[in-house]
Amino acid sequence: MEALAETLDTKLRQWKPDVAEQVRQYVAAIIEMADQDALDIMQSKEVTQEPVDWSEKNDN
Repeated sequence: MEALAETLDTKLRQWKPDVAEQVRQYVAAIIEMADQDALDIMQSKEVTQEPVDWSEKNDN
């Protein structure tokens, strides 16, 4: 896990400031959801959405 934190730290310094700030906000939101045990809800929504996206892509 330390490697992930190191990579994130390096990337945050390399990216444009607006991109780095957006990533910080996303990471903070993910941490907050994890603290509230809400990630499983997000994942199940994503899994439900995948077949819909696939179906729409193949209809065109």
